[in-house]
Amino acid sequence: MLEFLTLHPNAFGLDISDFSLKFVYLKKSKKGIHVASFGESAIPEGIISQGEIQKGDELVALLRKALEKPAGEKIETRYVVASLPEEQAFLQVIQLPKMNLKELQRAAVFEAENYIPYPLETVYVDSEFVVPIKDHLDHADVLLASLPKTTVDSYVQVFGKAGLVPQVLEIESLAVARALVPRGVSLVPILLVDLGATRTSFLVFAGHSLRFTASIPIASRQFTLAVSKTLEVDLLRAEELKKTYGLERRGKSEGGQVFEALIHSMVDLVEQIKKYMEYYVSHATHQHLPEEERVIQQVFLAGGGANLPGLPAFLESELNTKVGTGDPWVNIASKPFHELPPLPFEESLRYTTALGLALRGLDIIYD
Repeated sequence: MLEFLTLHPNAFGLDISDFSLKFVYLKKSKKGIHVASFGESAIPEGIISQGEIQKGDELVALLRKALEKPAGEKIETRYVVASLPEEQAFLQVIQLPKMNLKELQRAAVFEAENYIPYPLETVYVDSEFVVPIKDHLDHADVLLASLPKTTVDSYVQVFGKAGLVPQVLEIESLAVARALVPRGVSLVPILLVDLGATRTSFLVFAGHSLRFTASIPIASRQFTLAVSKTLEVDLLRAEELKKTYGLERRGKSEGGQVFEALIHSMVDLVEQIKKYMEYYVSHATHQHLPEEERVIQQVFLAGGGANLPGLPAFLESELNTKVGTGDPWVNIASKPFHELPPLPFEESLRYTTALGLALRGLDIIYD
């Protein structure tokens, strides 16, 4: 994460991907946190490609238009907490000798060149001390993050032209974890699977921090294309069929045809999830935890793709691990619910990143 201000005025969250932008403005009141404003806009193909801005002026125009008429209140702040593309990011937990926080920050920057696969002069680097799950480590864990300067600078330029002031620029995975992990802590390792339009991200969270991230090109658009090709229907109809049937029906019916269209991609997705789950277990030994405490205990789904009917049950049977839909309101609402007006729960899954960013805009810090 890259902070541009030392003060923290209230800011809204802005999630930008290749094909859409979403924003959420949260406010605090005596009753708690509530959604003041939200909205989204499609981004035409070619304006952003794999996280890289190709047509800055067109993105500026889209931003201005989307923010002019949000659902809910008019957004009364120019300050924004925005996502930066996961494709361009490097994020890894590194080990350093035990020392005080200031020494750790200096040491992390010094050690960064041994981990980041780019010349340091071409990237922005940030670091954060990782509180251990159990305070028995003989070293300090530090979360190291970096992004190319050209990528960051291009987003800052767009925000400036749109009349926005970036308070924080944050890698998407950090925002997703903030939205989904209750109070920002998990005593056992969990896997967050963020199913977006063009890619799926895997995020392992344990203790007070992300431990590992990866992304693959298996995602919602690919599922829709598979249905369109198999059933010989246009993309709009394929999207409708996908959302209606998903993985819930088999056989020779229309729902069965949808299942057959999706199953190849689903098998690929399962294999990728297994691979990264096994990778984490084999690389978590430095935490000095017994193996049963290194195994991922639960999988939470988020993003628009998490709404695919039958997906949690299918993954749970294939992974032999408990799988459920993440709750992007867990750190906003005081009790479980299925709908928070005016944003329905299923729709809110697509806003997971934006909600996590908006929480950062409130400067929420968990004790």
